[in-house]
Amino acid sequence: MPEKRTYGQACPIAHSLDLVGERWALLVVRELRLGPRRYGDLQAALPGIGPSVLSQRLRDLEAVGILRKRGKEYGLTEWGAELDPVFRALAHWGVRSPVVPLEGAVGTDSMFLGLRTFFGSRDPQWTGSYEFRLDRDVYRVEVREGELVSLWRGRSGEPAAVVVETDDATMGELFGGALTLAGAVESERAAVAGDVSDAQRLLDASPLSAVR
Repeated sequence: MPEKRTYGQACPIAHSLDLVGERWALLVVRELRLGPRRYGDLQAALPGIGPSVLSQRLRDLEAVGILRKRGKEYGLTEWGAELDPVFRALAHWGVRSPVVPLEGAVGTDSMFLGLRTFFGSRDPQWTGSYEFRLDRDVYRVEVREGELVSLWRGRSGEPAAVVVETDDATMGELFGGALTLAGAVESERAAVAGDVSDAQRLLDASPLSAVR
């Protein structure tokens, strides 16, 4: 096996790139920001990565303490989770690219992470809980007094005020604004328990809405 490449500099930025600068490494970390995933889940979320590359990136990230494996799941360590502000900064920077358009598929984790990154509300009266049940995953969002206070992948023991059931493709259209939730319900592409307009309000605070 070839020796891992390094910049060989004591600069903290160069050292950080030694740790997460290999192709796909940051995207593997991105897919763990909302909670642990199994190997197969990571493969499904990153269809462009080959199995051997994914396995190597997981080994590398585990070796340097960014993630750990527990049973069949991979999750970020406390130190690995500290990369979150880096992702938020990259998202804000990348979405303002003057020459390179946003194109390609967007995974469901990325949709909801984008919601967290770009979320903005000026209404202190807005409080709500939302659950989105998609093809493979469930996402829970909590808004309190106009602030998005929590977002995670997985079910909660507490019932949500609004529950949306749909598929990944429809969720992408809802986040992108190509389809309203009321339209998805009418066309039987989504089912909603709770206030449809309340859930639409959350979708209107989506990252793609911010880009538009």
